[in-house]
Amino acid sequence: MSLIEAQKISKVYRLGDIDLRALDHISSTIEKSEFVAIMGQSGSGKSTFMNILGCLDTPTDGHYFLDGIDTGRLSRDDLAEIRNKKLGFVFQGFNLLSRTSALENVELPMLYNGFAAHERRDRARQALKNVGLEGREDHHPNQLSGGQQQRVAIARALVNEAPIILADEPTGNLDTRTSQEIMELFVRLNQESGITVILVTHEHDIAAYGKRIIRFSDGRIITDEAVI
Repeated sequence: MSLIEAQKISKVYRLGDIDLRALDHISSTIEKSEFVAIMGQSGSGKSTFMNILGCLDTPTDGHYFLDGIDTGRLSRDDLAEIRNKKLGFVFQGFNLLSRTSALENVELPMLYNGFAAHERRDRARQALKNVGLEGREDHHPNQLSGGQQQRVAIARALVNEAPIILADEPTGNLDTRTSQEIMELFVRLNQESGITVILVTHEHDIAAYGKRIIRFSDGRIITDEAVI
């Protein structure tokens, strides 16, 4: 059984009298511990596909199975629970709470899982240590560099021990050197912890960190190749 399986997924948005087909009968599988980069121009369907993989959107047609679960049969509450337990999200804009410390930002996903306060704090400290931010726990986002803020976001994605990280243009706001450091962190998490990483990017040098590249165009997969 594949960790992720998309079966003939289509997504159609209704804009007035016009149907916009963002995805057109997409089928793909991703196995546990893969590192997959998803590429494509703006409007190619890659972000729509990522949103469906992250249970943030639902297909118009077809089926999406996450760890053997048919997500189309889940309620809104069930989808929220599966996102919290199985998926960690990293975004281009970091999405940190500005008036909250790094430690408190990382603790947030655990608030929905019923962890005791001391356990939330211990796990958040360990997650920050794992991404190289030991000693920065009390810093607020405006006291951290862009790369450090993204590391906080990665720690937040890791803290519930989700087996999958979905990263949407995670280096888009970073300089070249910092981008390399963040991508090397994703590689380490993938290789040492077996975390499945699915990365959306339009940059070829960033995609090259993956082990496999899926390219989208006009709502369809046009190539799906292993990185040599």
